[in-house]
Amino acid sequence: MRIDVLSLFPDMFTPLKQSILGKAIDKGALDFHVTDFRDYTENKHNNVDDYPFGGGAGMLLMAQPIFDAMAAVEKEAGDKGHVVLLDPAGRQFDHHVAEELAQKEHITFIAGHYEGYDERIRELVDDEISLGDYVLTGGELGAMVIIDATARFLPDVLGNQASAAEDSFQDNLLEFPQYTRPADFRGRQVPDVLMSGNHAKIAEWRLKESLRRTWLRRPDLLEARQLTNQERDLLDDVKNED
Repeated sequence: MRIDVLSLFPDMFTPLKQSILGKAIDKGALDFHVTDFRDYTENKHNNVDDYPFGGGAGMLLMAQPIFDAMAAVEKEAGDKGHVVLLDPAGRQFDHHVAEELAQKEHITFIAGHYEGYDERIRELVDDEISLGDYVLTGGELGAMVIIDATARFLPDVLGNQASAAEDSFQDNLLEFPQYTRPADFRGRQVPDVLMSGNHAKIAEWRLKESLRRTWLRRPDLLEARQLTNQERDLLDDVKNED
């Protein structure tokens, strides 16, 4: 997958080149580029924003620098990709949107600043995404969250691809509790079933604890899940225990 970002602050994306995503870039599983659209301004002061027509607070990003930066991406990459605008009015990002984006071969994010965008910029856009009902100082942090969550679903990004399939929110269940050595940490014992070697019992315990955690912390997720007969029985046990 190729990912492009149009941003006024390209240095903010340096952390994405570390750790797991950095290794994915080194292996060629992820092709990552950031373009400073200030480099494409046509005015002598390199301004990228201006006052809104009709008045109002704040400044708007001008269309010209972003249009021309996008044209440069398209020329270099061969296409502009699936263009995502980070915007509070967009659809809310979640696990399923990350899986959907992971199917794209090329994504370009527009990360804005200031009060908003010249409306004509939306002509470039295929998708508008929001992280939630709050406002950030710019789109960079939102773009980084989406890139990180999406890249986890790409082949060869995670050392163990099963990790992405088993993580929280997959199939609308939160992840079960997990433990590592020692089995006894200052009197805090690992559940016996996890050391029993009985894989069927371990799988049942994990499913039950996933249901317990989801019911206690995110019951809304259970409403969106078609429970099996086994899951209903386990959930009933959980409710009776708690």
